[in-house]
Amino acid sequence: MDIEKKKKQFIPKPIYPGGSKAMKAFVSQELKYPQEARSHNIEGRVHLKYEIDHKGTVIAAKIISGLGHGCDKEAKRIVHLFKFQIPDIPRKRKLKFFKKITISFKLPEEKKVQKQSIRYTITELRKQESPSTSYHYTVNF
Repeated sequence: MDIEKKKKQFIPKPIYPGGSKAMKAFVSQELKYPQEARSHNIEGRVHLKYEIDHKGTVIAAKIISGLGHGCDKEAKRIVHLFKFQIPDIPRKRKLKFFKKITISFKLPEEKKVQKQSIRYTITELRKQESPSTSYHYTVNF
């Protein structure tokens, strides 16, 4: 079979500008952790299937397996922001494409604040007949 003939029969797939690394960077930049999921300490992955039209726009997204607590809604929102490049399709057909993606939700590790404390000891000196008295103060900050 001729290479030119093969190219005409082959249907090119949508391409995300910059590739998968750019897509991952976009997801991590746009991801806003839902407050409800944050308050319930929800972490995990949301698996989605989405549909791309002939213009490269995501027109539908469906949750395959989700987490709830706002994570599914946030994953759909991010997927709908994607914009793909569609190479020339033979015979100018208007096709729809389907893709899958997994979006991970991981709570950011909070910076551990080291507590510092200073302990002061004050000793009251008395005459030799009575014992001395000590006072201890601890200041935390």
